[in-house]
Amino acid sequence: MNDYDVVVIGGGAAGLSAALVLTRALRQVGVVDAGQPRNAPAAHMQGFLGSDGMAPRELLARGRTEVAGYGGHLVSGRVDAITPHPAHPDAGLMSFDIRLDDGSAMRSRRVLVTTGLRDDVPDLPGVRERWGRDLLHCPYCHGHEVRDQPLGVLGGPPEALAHAHLIRQWSHDVVYFTTGQPLTTTQREQLAARAIGVVDGPVARLVVEEDRLTGVELATGQVVPRTAVFVRPRFVPNDTLLTDLGCATHDNGWVAVDATGRTSIPGIWAAGNAVNPRAQVITAAGEGSAAAIAINNDLVDEDLPLAVTSFRLGLPL
Repeated sequence: MNDYDVVVIGGGAAGLSAALVLTRALRQVGVVDAGQPRNAPAAHMQGFLGSDGMAPRELLARGRTEVAGYGGHLVSGRVDAITPHPAHPDAGLMSFDIRLDDGSAMRSRRVLVTTGLRDDVPDLPGVRERWGRDLLHCPYCHGHEVRDQPLGVLGGPPEALAHAHLIRQWSHDVVYFTTGQPLTTTQREQLAARAIGVVDGPVARLVVEEDRLTGVELATGQVVPRTAVFVRPRFVPNDTLLTDLGCATHDNGWVAVDATGRTSIPGIWAAGNAVNPRAQVITAAGEGSAAAIAINNDLVDEDLPLAVTSFRLGLPL
């Protein structure tokens, strides 16, 4: 059993940012990471000040090196469970046992969960193969790279229409594929007003030639040429560790945190896409930093009465 001040579960931008702040605060920090970042399919990371265009894995590699350089302990693996454990029952203090999938365990005074989310994308041929390449989600991450190209937006969820109007910012040639979902007269008028084409009917597949997307094929066999397609996936948080602990959730089912990432369970924090579906890489890193500062302050607050007691008893610090 290895003892830590803080164990960070998830080694993405949020987790590594938090670990960097905490190790620089001279805390004993462990980072457990399964090595499956959400943005792994993307060749480049855009919109991160000072790192625009960097490969996502390079950012993580640099972050891991920095955390390790300050004494952080990096662990490859997956956490199966977090169990509260009385640390100083008389003082009402808790610690947490963290069990990994290989049977090993860690004990920590605080836990920060930064396990991200997974994207539930349409089950169409070509979708998963092109995901993060020329089948895209975030226009702020990829819109500039496909600007002025023939773009498509796959309909389906209610947010897809708003996505089409947003994508129009980057190209004058945008087609909205209804995928068989009906549009109201008002919705069609709005699309027409912004010169967004509408293609009705179910979509059969994405057409890929020579390892690049060239079009969208309808169930009728018609192919609409496109060089990139945007889709609004359903965001599914990787929050089982948090919900198993009983963390309070919002009405939409996502775990609730305050501005610093504090959950309803004392000693448990969360940051990044695990609790915020809209967090980009730079946002997640900022949330991890904010959580780290709050966690360190919380540990100081916990240490203070213990230090006073030791002082009064003449015990060494």
